[in-house]
Amino acid sequence: MNLDRAIREGPTRFDEVSFRVSSRGFSVFSGLKNFIGWVSQKRVSCALRIWIHGVNEADGVNGAEHALPPPPPVIPPDVVPLRPEADNIPEPVKKKNVRVPIARRGLGTKGTKIPLVTNHFKVNVTNIDGYFFHYSVSVSYEDGRPLDGKGAGRRIIDRVHETYHSELGGKDFAYDGEKSLFTVGSLPRNKLEFAVVLEDMPSNRNNGNASPDGHGSPNESDRKRLRRPNRSKTFNVEISYAAKIPMKAIGDALRGQESENSQEALRVLDIILRQHASKQGCLLVRQSFFHNDPKNFADVGGGVLGCRGFHSSFRTTQGGLSLNIDVSTTMIIQPGPVVDFLIANQNVRDPFSLDWMKAKRTLKNLRVKTSPSNLEYKITGLSEKPCREQTFTLRNKHAKDGEDGEIEVTVYDYFVNHRNIQLRYSADLPCINVGKPKRPTYIPLELCSLVSLQRYTKALSTLQRASLVEKSRQKPQERMSVLSNALKINNYDAEPMLRSCGVSISSGFTQVEGRVLPAPRLKVGNGDDFFPRNGRWNFNNKKLVKPTKIEKWAVVNFSARCDLKGLVRDLIKCGEMKGISIEPPFDVFEENPQSRRAPPMVRVERMFEDIQSKLPGQPQFLLCLLPERKNCALYGPWKRKNLAEYGIVTQCIAPTRVNDQYLTNVLLKINAKLGGLNSLLAVEYSPSIPVVSKAPTIILGMDVSHGSPGQSDVPSIAAVVSSRQWPLISRYRASVRTQSPKVEMIDSLYKRISESEDDGIMRELLLDFYTSSGKQKPDQIIIFRDGVSESQFNQVLNIELDQIIEACKFLDENWNPKFVVIIAQKNHHTKFFQPPSPDNVPPGTIIDNKVCHPRNNDFYLCAQAGMIGTTRPTHYHVLLDEVGFSADDLQELVHSLSYVYQRSTTAISVVAPVCYAHLAATQMGQFMKFEDASETSSSHGGVTSAGAVPVPQLPRLKENVSSSMFFC
Repeated sequence: MNLDRAIREGPTRFDEVSFRVSSRGFSVFSGLKNFIGWVSQKRVSCALRIWIHGVNEADGVNGAEHALPPPPPVIPPDVVPLRPEADNIPEPVKKKNVRVPIARRGLGTKGTKIPLVTNHFKVNVTNIDGYFFHYSVSVSYEDGRPLDGKGAGRRIIDRVHETYHSELGGKDFAYDGEKSLFTVGSLPRNKLEFAVVLEDMPSNRNNGNASPDGHGSPNESDRKRLRRPNRSKTFNVEISYAAKIPMKAIGDALRGQESENSQEALRVLDIILRQHASKQGCLLVRQSFFHNDPKNFADVGGGVLGCRGFHSSFRTTQGGLSLNIDVSTTMIIQPGPVVDFLIANQNVRDPFSLDWMKAKRTLKNLRVKTSPSNLEYKITGLSEKPCREQTFTLRNKHAKDGEDGEIEVTVYDYFVNHRNIQLRYSADLPCINVGKPKRPTYIPLELCSLVSLQRYTKALSTLQRASLVEKSRQKPQERMSVLSNALKINNYDAEPMLRSCGVSISSGFTQVEGRVLPAPRLKVGNGDDFFPRNGRWNFNNKKLVKPTKIEKWAVVNFSARCDLKGLVRDLIKCGEMKGISIEPPFDVFEENPQSRRAPPMVRVERMFEDIQSKLPGQPQFLLCLLPERKNCALYGPWKRKNLAEYGIVTQCIAPTRVNDQYLTNVLLKINAKLGGLNSLLAVEYSPSIPVVSKAPTIILGMDVSHGSPGQSDVPSIAAVVSSRQWPLISRYRASVRTQSPKVEMIDSLYKRISESEDDGIMRELLLDFYTSSGKQKPDQIIIFRDGVSESQFNQVLNIELDQIIEACKFLDENWNPKFVVIIAQKNHHTKFFQPPSPDNVPPGTIIDNKVCHPRNNDFYLCAQAGMIGTTRPTHYHVLLDEVGFSADDLQELVHSLSYVYQRSTTAISVVAPVCYAHLAATQMGQFMKFEDASETSSSHGGVTSAGAVPVPQLPRLKENVSSSMFFC
């Protein structure tokens, strides 16, 4: 495409815009109209549009749609069949080549070698000639109804194993708790049916103990239950052969020949570990398990505990099969008296201050044990009236002839007078309902205690999250000790299924060789060089490499508690030391105290009315003081107003302790947002970045952020950031879109809305790169994708990458850039240690041997200095490399990209483009929050009974801020 000429010659040269007619339809060459806003459908003449449509209709350009119909099956001999025109013959369907992750081309060599150990434990498998047999399991009640409720299946299958051991050929099971069961070698027959009897299960005791007439509360049947606790149920179990999995598939995986069989074989080994943990009474959460031990609980506030447990999974590596064990944490409900949990959850002083509507929502479906019966129930709700007023009908067995056989009693009267149970504080509080909606069963609040190990799945508050991080940190040596003990406690050698597989697990940490890459040299103000030490640097007595100038600005104060004059004075002074020239602010806008109780949007509107009435023109920048540091309700409306409606750069702060370091950090963000740069890599200053500096290269960071737990209907936010002003790799801009809730693949990279328009993310970013990089198209596109698991790698390679290629082709049919696709994973369980040192591995530590994939191109990098806790490395997977990077060049590029993050003066744990994408998605997500904060509303998108709900779109940012680093 000749974008350069199109821009130079402008809207007068319609004749230069070429149109193409082909068998695939009419398309506008280059999509220029979107780029410079002049070749739009509104401006293309009516005659031209008629001509276009005429071509389509006359020549049948859509191929198969306009082809002549086939001749009739029987043709008279004197008739010559019509031959369809060549243009109308449909093109044969080409089989699309499916991309797969590339193999490793070699190992890196640069850096200082360092001996390390990792939390992978060597696994030996001797029975590689055997087979796992997969059986499908169906469990039903005696009357044929399928089993409902989780957790019951394991008890039933255990009973089958105990009762019918000989009929099962003495085989041990690996059962996944749902519909799959595995054995080593086959069972005697392909289909087996059993009936087992089980005592009434705790999870099914929510049928209630209501009186037979269906009214209200514990009564005579409750006493019967106490006398006869082992009420039993019969279950029918059907076990049917499903598949055979060769164990040699594990050996194939170790040679890099992964198949469905090898994934299934490893899954069986993981299921054996889960079953092993289940037998010990653990809570199972995917591949993690948690013991019911108060020593592992940490109170994080709000009636929520952090529960420490262990993750374990089998991994195929270059060094063979290993078991990866790591410390894991999940959130659980505080066990014990229900009333104590509610008081902590709502942060009130006593049960009489509780919000019972909120309590009802919080308690629903939680399990409680009741005293003195010690039976377990599921909570279905609360009584509408207090205990002393809530009545139910009690059958009076001692009634004489002529007397009424039923009496109406209160729950309080029943427990105190009929059951002789003293109640201290429940009389004026609602009762817990453990019955069904039409047959309620009420129990006084103080007789109910929450069962331990019940997961808390709602989003944590900022304070809870901070408390969890604080309490779950472990120094490297402490973590190693805990993991060694875990291996001893689990005693996997005693697991019969592992023994029958011939699996044994080493007790020693796997030794690996790491390399420490030197930190890249940085450029700061006045052309000075700077060498980071231990992954950190500072701007003491240094100026920023490209400081900005702030002339028209103002301060907006939504928080009264601040010395504003002192803050402004210190900010100007600190800016001067860093090279940023800051004029005094035009004005300080204080919020009217009467507005503080108004909704956030109203407060923002009122503030803007005040700003507009007093400022002479649009400010370059607004400094905004918010009352809370995190999750301030004003943040979203304020950002939206500034960025989407007015195009004003804004920096929000909520200062508690203001010192030089704090002000410097604020100025770093402001400078980046206003177009400045804080530091540069010396190699981009030169420019001499291997491979990247030799040909125009765009670097992309891609991420999708989802709603919090409990907000399943909130749209997901997809963000892509792109580098600009090549050969720089420190400047970025972002493009953000909403998409359907919980969808991980980005669906708007290419979004064709007409023959000549693409409204996708990539078009926006590619055109920005072209204009900001001396009118050059990128020859190389390097993509960093965050937040996807191994199972989604092929989708990134074959769905997202295809969209990006289509976006490129739409701009120029003949443009064929080369692609590099790299996944960045933080959510994994591999850690590295350098014994006997108590410290974390040094920043720049890279590992690409022993515990990496046996075939694929992956490596671990700890770019950051781990100051607290244990460093979590980032796991990079190179899925595609058409450019042909050497291992060293690619690893050095990734390492360098951890040093270009403009918000801080430290190396960060994952490449900056990925961090920026996450920031952009999070910030734009705040735009949606205040529109509908309901956690239960289905207006955000998803599927309802009426069909798919459209996803609300984010507002587009104003042009003057859309290309800025507004997310910094």
